[in-house]
Amino acid sequence: MNNDQKVRVMHFICSTGFYGAEKWILALVNNQDNNTVHSELVVTREQENQDLQLTKEFKELGHPVHEVPMSFKFDMRAVSALAKLLKERQIDIIHTHGYKSDILGVLAARKAGIKSIVTPHGFEKHDDWKLSLFIAIGCRTFKYFDYVAPLSVELCEDVRRYKVPEEKIEYIRNGVDLTNIEYRMPSQNPARKDNRTVGFIGQMIGRKNVKDILDVFDRIADEKPDTKLVLLGDGDARADYESYAKTLKCAPSIEFLGFVNNPLDYLTTFDLFVMTSTLEGIPRCLMESMAMGVPVAAYDIAGVDQLIESGVTGMLAPLGDKDALTECWEKLLWDNDFADTISRGAADLVNSKFSAKRMADEYNDLYYKLMSEAGALTRSPNPG
Repeated sequence: MNNDQKVRVMHFICSTGFYGAEKWILALVNNQDNNTVHSELVVTREQENQDLQLTKEFKELGHPVHEVPMSFKFDMRAVSALAKLLKERQIDIIHTHGYKSDILGVLAARKAGIKSIVTPHGFEKHDDWKLSLFIAIGCRTFKYFDYVAPLSVELCEDVRRYKVPEEKIEYIRNGVDLTNIEYRMPSQNPARKDNRTVGFIGQMIGRKNVKDILDVFDRIADEKPDTKLVLLGDGDARADYESYAKTLKCAPSIEFLGFVNNPLDYLTTFDLFVMTSTLEGIPRCLMESMAMGVPVAAYDIAGVDQLIESGVTGMLAPLGDKDALTECWEKLLWDNDFADTISRGAADLVNSKFSAKRMADEYNDLYYKLMSEAGALTRSPNPG
């Protein structure tokens, strides 16, 4: 460590957009104590026209941003470039996010002689066998990190399956940045009259199971034709979802808006936030919706069930049960008193247990714990 006793942390991600992991990094850094932790970001540059929202917002927080060039999808020459950067910036800990950055990051940490932490943001099955292989390799690097910090209890169990020693697992519950979020009850939405807007924000990938959202909305819109569905996000399944939506009777009431820089602005227009994922960690977009007072409905899966207690902080339906999910949507959309009660319970839960400030404090402690174990620290992160 350098003389000021700050832990110098480099976050590393091979970013392809502005989704959960990218927003998570910003939430963490925005809520950390800059007097005890110095944060930097490095991303891979894989396209000449690459223009990442993450790097823009990280710079706006006042922290340095770096790029490591990659000539192709898995250019191992990036390891040497990254290790050189870590040494030049006098980094103490590299903190990686995502299967590719996990592989490259742990190798660079070894080469640079520094400590390493990985945060698994979720696991995904993929039809592309090459991508599935890389993901599997990435998961198998976990045991070579100094600490693995999953975001949910379920992710901890997934990590254990990759033979990570128990003493290396540090569970830090996911959190959402509440600094710019204002709560509003559903009944206070000025547009909430006879019209309703159902919304989704997330990657358009297979495990998000957006087709079920489209099917349930088709039923809702058949009864209430003034209802609208707005879907934000991009991904390799978007074209298929859009093609399917065009076959539905409700097609004119569906909007695919793609990637947007300001998803919270759209959240304020939603009367209901919905998810039909088959696999999740603890979804950030779900926490943001709950904190803002937008009622939520989803399938009952691991991770989501840590946020939603059905009938208390949202509504849950058994995985794949579109009949039950339709009932959940109808209840939250058309029973104003119930929606207000649910939204208040949801906001209270997120504020008390899932704030990014609490999460950031726990990561600060983990950074200092790691440096103390390495004998590189002479004081605690919170003196006095």
